[in-house]
Amino acid sequence: MARLKERYTKEIAPSIAKEFGIKNPMAIPRIEKIVVNMGVGEAIANAKVLDTAVEELRSITGQKPVITKAKKSIASFKLRQGMNIGTMVTLRGERMYEFLDRLISVALPRVRDFRGISGKAFDGRGNYTLGIREQLIFPEIDFNKVDKTRGMNISIITTAKTDEQSRALLKALGMPFRQ
Repeated sequence: MARLKERYTKEIAPSIAKEFGIKNPMAIPRIEKIVVNMGVGEAIANAKVLDTAVEELRSITGQKPVITKAKKSIASFKLRQGMNIGTMVTLRGERMYEFLDRLISVALPRVRDFRGISGKAFDGRGNYTLGIREQLIFPEIDFNKVDKTRGMNISIITTAKTDEQSRALLKALGMPFRQ
């Protein structure tokens, strides 16, 4: 069992239930999935760039990414409907907890001038989205093989009804929010 999942079931879930007065154990907020998305806009001109992005995302998450396609044509960007423009991975279960553990304890502290993450990135339904500017903060990425730094969005989807419940859950899991 993942270290973070074990801590959630033994310590965090009972404390959140007590804090918010939740009697039903199925109503306790938990993490449902984590979606990691990497947009590769330069794939319009050079399709081989997408292959390196797929490999980097595979090594970061431990799961094969799906190549995303453009939904609409945008003439000013020379983009046509159906063109490959990014990659994404949806993590659930053990891999999700392992990735979140590595993100909190290893990757985020490696960000330059890190003072914590913003507490304002909740969407109103208890989900949190975090933007990362470069993939080099993950130790799985070999610095010498990177041709260009790319950013990514990490969305943490929870079963919490409100942002306050979700914030309490993520804070208890060890997410370093800014003061």
